[in-house]
Amino acid sequence: MDILELFSYDFFMHALLAAILMSVTCGIIGTYIVSRRMVFISGGITHASFGGVGLGYFLGFPPLAGAAVFAIIAALATENLTRRKILRNDSIIAIMWSLGMAMGIIFVYLTPGYAPNLMSFLFGSIITVSAQDLWLMFALALVVSTFFAIFYRPILYVSFDEQFAKSRGIPVMLFNYMLIILVALTIVMSIRIAGIILVLSVLTIPQNIANLFTNRFDKILIASVILGFLASFLGLIVSYYLNIPSGATIIFTLVVIYLAARVVKVVTFGSK
Repeated sequence: MDILELFSYDFFMHALLAAILMSVTCGIIGTYIVSRRMVFISGGITHASFGGVGLGYFLGFPPLAGAAVFAIIAALATENLTRRKILRNDSIIAIMWSLGMAMGIIFVYLTPGYAPNLMSFLFGSIITVSAQDLWLMFALALVVSTFFAIFYRPILYVSFDEQFAKSRGIPVMLFNYMLIILVALTIVMSIRIAGIILVLSVLTIPQNIANLFTNRFDKILIASVILGFLASFLGLIVSYYLNIPSGATIIFTLVVIYLAARVVKVVTFGSK
């Protein structure tokens, strides 16, 4: 089949739109995550959301709605406990990570009838994205883009120097809580594409590729959006022709781009 023929199929167009929207949200939020060195905190939130997926199946409501609730609770709890220094950061992440996965498995096991297929939640399935999913992703992309456009400078200050941000009269705690909620929602909406196991890669690899060539927050953000979409598009094409999982193929494509970028940097700038 010719590549252009793929654009005549609804499932491919839905997947392509999902890739664009995911690239926007993950590119923006991922830049914040990497700059704040919150990668493992995000991993804890991601796996905690699985508890909500299981609860959704058990109670009969949309699993992603349950995942969103669990992710937000885990995000706010992690932020609060870290600030209060009640537990060490790595301990909080470990507890959230294991508790969410354990609860998800228990709820799925207790769900009456046949056990639901969790593969799409664990590893993603971009080609099964529905029109409703696209509207939700569009709404989130609009909220994230608008929030960062309006509050770009305060977010920049909070990301790199909270004390300086406080001295400028910026409500640091409010921004931290709002941003961690956006992180949680971005993770949940990206689960439909990359899955719980792989979503962290979509939030970090494009940023690390961009960071090889620039340290500027705004340039990393823009480059991450572009790289995320490029990898998603190439991954979709390759996964279709080879008949392999799309989420995993997108992540593999990102890793290949990262390795190629490392080679280019070494050859061009002589940096290891």
